[in-house]
Amino acid sequence: MALLKVYDPCVIWLLCMLFIASDMCNGGITSSFVKKKYSPDMPLDSDVFRVPPGYNAPQQVHITQGDADGRGVIISWITPAEPGSDTVLYWSENSKHKNRAEGTFVTYKFFNYTSGYVHHCTINKLEYNTKYMYEIGIGNTTRQFWFRTPPKAGPDVPYTFGVIGDLGQTHDSNATLTHYESNPKKGQTVLYLGDLSYSNDYPFHDNSRWDTWGRFIERNAAYQSWIWTAGNHELDFAPELEETTPFKPYTHRYYVPYTSSHSTSPLWYSIKRASAYIIVLSSYSAYGKSSPQYKWLRDEFNKVDRSETPWLIVLMHCPIYNSNSHHYMEGEAMRVVFESWFVKYKVDVVFSGHVHAYERSHRISNIAYNIVNGQCTPVKDQSAPVYITIGDGGNHDGPAIGMVEPQPSFSAYREPSFGHGIFDIKNRTHAYFGWHRNQDGYAVEADSFWFHNRYWNPSGQSFLASY
Repeated sequence: MALLKVYDPCVIWLLCMLFIASDMCNGGITSSFVKKKYSPDMPLDSDVFRVPPGYNAPQQVHITQGDADGRGVIISWITPAEPGSDTVLYWSENSKHKNRAEGTFVTYKFFNYTSGYVHHCTINKLEYNTKYMYEIGIGNTTRQFWFRTPPKAGPDVPYTFGVIGDLGQTHDSNATLTHYESNPKKGQTVLYLGDLSYSNDYPFHDNSRWDTWGRFIERNAAYQSWIWTAGNHELDFAPELEETTPFKPYTHRYYVPYTSSHSTSPLWYSIKRASAYIIVLSSYSAYGKSSPQYKWLRDEFNKVDRSETPWLIVLMHCPIYNSNSHHYMEGEAMRVVFESWFVKYKVDVVFSGHVHAYERSHRISNIAYNIVNGQCTPVKDQSAPVYITIGDGGNHDGPAIGMVEPQPSFSAYREPSFGHGIFDIKNRTHAYFGWHRNQDGYAVEADSFWFHNRYWNPSGQSFLASY
């Protein structure tokens, strides 16, 4: 006891100094790793862009969830020369009986480009947690793939999501997708955060780059659902080319189950998948108080049952918290409109892209400001989500190197390099997130974080993962 009394003042002094130092610190960690170079687009004769053999063979195959609950799937593909067959044959792995579903096709024109025949087939009433095989095509151009439906929604259903944004079609893009595919955590569904092909960056919005991108991602997107979010590079608004219909190529090529959540637009919608309730928002559609997106989201939050789907996840392209000089404060207007709802309904995490770097925030909010009170600084808020920017898929713009200095207090970790994320739900109370950097030919987990669910474990402090 005497020894303890002697050292008590020293311990107290040391703790005080640590507290003062931490309070004075502007922000979290800015990684010293910087990917300074960017890679060019992969050559058009790369194997990742290869057209499948055979006349009019289906290509650019991809799937997404086809209903609100996970028992449906939308299978999409393109036949380049003629419509071909709209039929999908499918069967469970342990069955010999082949079921038949009929789809539809659409085409579109954009400036001097005419699309192939874009097929979409929705299959409903599948069994949960079941592996299905499916076939598309005719005769010797028939192609076969498979997918697994998610488990039935429930509070303690484990599930693993990959998180990718702003992919493009460069050598870095290929490295990101390869690292995701080889990740031992084995993501089951990709949460895609917008900016797909970057076709609008090519002369005359070259829509053939939509085709190359579709063939590039087919190796993964034909086998697991990608949950789509629209970004600014999907707008394709080009009045100088007499193209004034926003999102035309994107909405023709990538169908989503928006009507299942009573949305009036494919640009915002929701799904339930395993133990997660996922809300997709559109940064580039109206979201003011009189807008359809605002009214839909207002009603949507009231539908979430956290006893069934405890993990509430929001996807949007433009981040509302970002300390990178690229796209700095572009999400401020949406933050003002929607952030109070994110706090009120205890959203667990908001994933965004747009900024070509990685950043994770603390749990903070900035909802007290009312113009006259001066309270316009983000504060710690355990009811608020963590905001993760992960627009670092590898596009041809290269990494967004410029950072706002000093690092703001809301920023926990940031790094201007490419990679992907894994959001691994363990049960109703805990989930693990890791950000995997593309480096040296393998995926390095550069940042990691344990989430405590805001509904089931609101007093639990989320913390950095330790090894």
